Amino acid sequence: MMASRAPTVRPFVAAVAAATLLAGCGATSGPVRAPVEIPERFSESGEGALPERWWTLFGDAQLTALIDEALAANLDLRVVWDRLRQAEATARKAGADFYPTVDASAGLGYAFASSGGGLDLGAGLAAGYEVDLWGRVRSTADAARLDALAARDAVDVAAITVAAQVATAWFQLVEQRAQLELLDRQLERNRQVLELVRLRFAIGQAGAADLLRQQQVIESARGDRARLDASVGTLELGLAVLLGRTPGSPVAEPVAELVEPPALPATGLPAELLRRRPDVRQAWHALLAADRRVAAAVADRYPRLSLAARADVGYDARADFGVGWLASLAANLLAPLFDGWKREAEVERTEAVASAALHAYGIELLGAFAEVEEALVRIRTQEELLEGLEQQLALARTTVEQARASYARGSVSYLQVLEAVQTEQTLERTQLTARREILQYVVALCRALAGGWTPEPVDEEGDAAPAAPQPEDR
Repeated sequence: MMASRAPTVRPFVAAVAAATLLAGCGATSGPVRAPVEIPERFSESGEGALPERWWTLFGDAQLTALIDEALAANLDLRVVWDRLRQAEATARKAGADFYPTVDASAGLGYAFASSGGGLDLGAGLAAGYEVDLWGRVRSTADAARLDALAARDAVDVAAITVAAQVATAWFQLVEQRAQLELLDRQLERNRQVLELVRLRFAIGQAGAADLLRQQQVIESARGDRARLDASVGTLELGLAVLLGRTPGSPVAEPVAELVEPPALPATGLPAELLRRRPDVRQAWHALLAADRRVAAAVADRYPRLSLAARADVGYDARADFGVGWLASLAANLLAPLFDGWKREAEVERTEAVASAALHAYGIELLGAFAEVEEALVRIRTQEELLEGLEQQLALARTTVEQARASYARGSVSYLQVLEAVQTEQTLERTQLTARREILQYVVALCRALAGGWTPEPVDEEGDAAPAAPQPEDR
């Protein structure tokens, strides 16, 4: 029964790999198992290629500079770099078990006896090596190596996330500044309406209620401006934190004009997306590592063969010859007989971990497909919304002009003018927010499609550091 446990997981994982990497490409030769079904294509696609540094697609020089700074100084990203170094060190530590251990010893003492005393000197070398009969050492080292690869993928995930967070925060900040400028223009128009109402009130063609209502509109706009000021300050603080700066320091030159949405990049095939996205690779490497740990747990139930060698040389002042040496070579076979089913429980635990990793991998696959499709749907509907808002705003501006002219002639009431102006100003603010939202959805699409790009490692001073050697993904 024990001998049949080791190979049960790997063929299943290999089948998942074949289904994931080859689905849709016509490369599989037989039925395979996959945690989820992989679609043949996405619902729609753009035409241009997505740059590796996808944020350059927007053509915003300040945004590019901010993201470059964040990738070098963001503290969350530095934490992930530190975790990568930990994982790489752990992999090297686990790989050390492939080699024998050699220890040196030395001793100095003085012995007392009834016949007299003497000086004792000794030195020796001891070597030990475990013969990896069942692949336990290999599986443990492979699991640590795959953990390091998953940590490498986590760096890529974190870099893409930080870039998307900076882009989103930047567009929100630009929109809020644009809202401030728009509100200032609306306040000026409202003051002009107030002057018109005052003139009509002075000649008895408008009531005091109309004058008070218009003054209330202006005060309400001033309150909105104060809230926008607070929002701008909050966004600047958040952006400074993303850049690794002290909150409160200036982050960029004030900009109040949103860039135009770029042409949508080509989505490619879903199978290509899975090979490119680092979060999917991270889940895949975590699954393989869990598989290796199952194999290590199974192999731990079998006997272990270890070799030991030792050589000692010593000097005894009381001995006739003074100097002596001793060498030994031994083999040791350790077979577990009964451990209270501890090793059996460990096998079951690691198998459950591998099953959970498989399901987590399936979740990542579904999430990757869903993120692309959701971004495409949002962009498409947002484009339709913007077209409708443009038409509504044109009609609202015409209505305001006619209402003002009619009010000046005394043919309509002030409330009709007020309603028309408020509708126009609400549409202007809504249109500005909608323009920012479509940029945000394009960022989400780029983030969902991003991959194949690795950020440069940074040292403690924030400069690019030489890349550490990466373990091979055998």
